[in-house]
Amino acid sequence: MLARLIQIQRVLLRHRLDDLVQATHLYRPVRLLVLLSPDTWRARRRRRGASRGERLRLALTELGPIFVKFGQAVSTRPDLLPADVANELAKLQDRVPPFPGAAARADIERVYGRPVAEVFAEFDETPLAAASIAQVHVARLRDGKEVVVKVLRPGMREGIERDLEVLYALARLAEQYWPEARRLRPVEVVAEYEKTVLDELDLMREAANAAQLKRNFAGSDLLYVPEVYWDYCRTDVMVMERIHGIPISDREKLRAAGTDIARLAQNGVRIFFTQVFRHNFFHADMHPGNIFVLVDDPRQPRYAAVDFGIVGTLDPRDQHYLADNFLAVFDRDYRRVATLHVESGWVPAHTRVDEMESAVRTVCEPIFDRPLKDISFGHILLRLFEISRRFNMVIQPQLVLLQKTLLNVEGLGRELYPELDVWNTASPILREWMEERMSGRVVLQGLRKQLPELIEAARALPPLIKGAMNRAQEGTLRFRLDAPDVESLKLALAESGRRRESVMIGAAILLGGIVWLAIGHAPAWPGWGLLVFGVAWILGARRR
Repeated sequence: MLARLIQIQRVLLRHRLDDLVQATHLYRPVRLLVLLSPDTWRARRRRRGASRGERLRLALTELGPIFVKFGQAVSTRPDLLPADVANELAKLQDRVPPFPGAAARADIERVYGRPVAEVFAEFDETPLAAASIAQVHVARLRDGKEVVVKVLRPGMREGIERDLEVLYALARLAEQYWPEARRLRPVEVVAEYEKTVLDELDLMREAANAAQLKRNFAGSDLLYVPEVYWDYCRTDVMVMERIHGIPISDREKLRAAGTDIARLAQNGVRIFFTQVFRHNFFHADMHPGNIFVLVDDPRQPRYAAVDFGIVGTLDPRDQHYLADNFLAVFDRDYRRVATLHVESGWVPAHTRVDEMESAVRTVCEPIFDRPLKDISFGHILLRLFEISRRFNMVIQPQLVLLQKTLLNVEGLGRELYPELDVWNTASPILREWMEERMSGRVVLQGLRKQLPELIEAARALPPLIKGAMNRAQEGTLRFRLDAPDVESLKLALAESGRRRESVMIGAAILLGGIVWLAIGHAPAWPGWGLLVFGVAWILGARRR
């Protein structure tokens, strides 16, 4: 790991990212040697005009696929990064050189335990596409079906485990020495990335994601998801139907095919909001490289998606509050937005609704000064997150993943059709979904699903009640309270009792002393009885 840390330091210094090296206190003697090397100074002169975000992006690209994936993951956390850095890291692409086709063939044979020629009728060793985690080859099954075979890069697991150790080491050093670490929480960020990248290494998980998405859009004219061939899928290899479509980035070819571009752009928005609210399962990596267009009927173009390694779901409460927030924002009901943030638990319960309402109004009013077609859902969500940070909101990773995907969808739609009105396209889906949630039919469906649990609970209830009544009659019924507030109350009562006892003892001593003095100095003094009565009355009042 030491050699890798030194290599990382050299790359950071070459890209004039000295502050990151200083923040983690990495090998200061070596740092000086690297700084003095001619290679470093030549590279630093070339990077002199570049912004810090661009320099960081170039450094991560040089460090290799795992750091590229890390940069992509971190770019989805604008709540942690400055906007200029997050925007620059969002440009990171999986444009990495392919590994040899012979190595892919060897891995496939290792996984299946037999020669490729016995598995596939044809297998093309020339990669169709290559990414940081895996690459794709074209093949043909024995029954003639054309497929794509996705294979993990050789040594990928070992490389990821090594670089994760390095990332954790860097994060711990930064947490110890960097003043900004408390806000940016580097160890937590690395842990979040670890979960994401390890999930992507399991191609069976990706195949399951594809199957779920295909089931969700069965019979739909909006999105086509390729078939998964489960008999050929393993943890390191996945086989799917090959898609023949036009890449969505090829605008000229789409227009030449007579594609209805406006409908295509609107369908992209419908697909996203349908996934998020109707299905609660959304493709979270919808960049142009993963989207094709089927133009069998150019007037009804259909999207076709690939690469299902990253998907998102929302907690049902977040799903509901998110839809309600969007509708309240576009209705300019800012108090409703503030109330929803408190009710949802996105901000602490003690947050003043009027203060948050004022903050939301300040941010949203300038946005609505423009035509609706120019308003971005993604940017509204980002601004709401920025406001919420001021009120100590801890933003959930899935919400940020959704916001990043929404920005991608909107950007793609407006590149296709600049006049796209995202609000008019999405609002009917949101309003219909909200109305359905409150309909009697949906409530009855929910009750029907919960009916077995309710019946089981009802069966278990009589014995519990009978047992409690028996223990109550025997005097053995006990209630156990473990709430922290109860424990605090016990401590407060104990402290109050100790103070009361101290007052009683002190008053008794004082009373005895006064009586002793009165009798000793003036035995016949008539006022001593009145004095005793007065002190006793004060003592009784204190006890009450």
